[in-house]
Amino acid sequence: MDVSDLLIETYDRLPPLVRVAVEGLTPEQLRQAPRPGANPVGWLVWHLTRIRDDHLADVMGTEQVWVGGDWARRFGLPGADPHDTGFAHTAEQVAALRPENAQALIDYHEAVHTRTRAYLAGLRPADLDRVVDESWDPPVTLGVRLVSVAEDDLQHVGQAAYVRGLLLAD
Repeated sequence: MDVSDLLIETYDRLPPLVRVAVEGLTPEQLRQAPRPGANPVGWLVWHLTRIRDDHLADVMGTEQVWVGGDWARRFGLPGADPHDTGFAHTAEQVAALRPENAQALIDYHEAVHTRTRAYLAGLRPADLDRVVDESWDPPVTLGVRLVSVAEDDLQHVGQAAYVRGLLLAD
């Protein structure tokens, strides 16, 4: 197995987990926090997808999927701000995200995943050593960034599945 296959295997695990976390939930359930100040399923899945979209677009030198589509409207937001990934969102900002339905989350994630997969398919081992962010000490390489994004995605989809379980247990 080469590095490209390994990364594809890792990232390919996310779409089914996203689907399981959101399918069958109403728009209200997607926005329902398990308690005040906690993040709802819809926000968690949107955020994990936004982070991947942002970070992968950056390393690829391309526009984010979010910016190039009608996504903001489908999530109840006034515009497609490329800097709004959910990082450090206030409770009010979390509540402002209003996915129209579970399919909006699935569609956005699939669009980002399709682009991610195509990018990963072209990677060679030497590509992973390219520095993609010099603002850290040590500077972040592509390999570290890809592992970091996958780890963040896996944590957040697990949180979304847990919150879903809390909602459906009532």
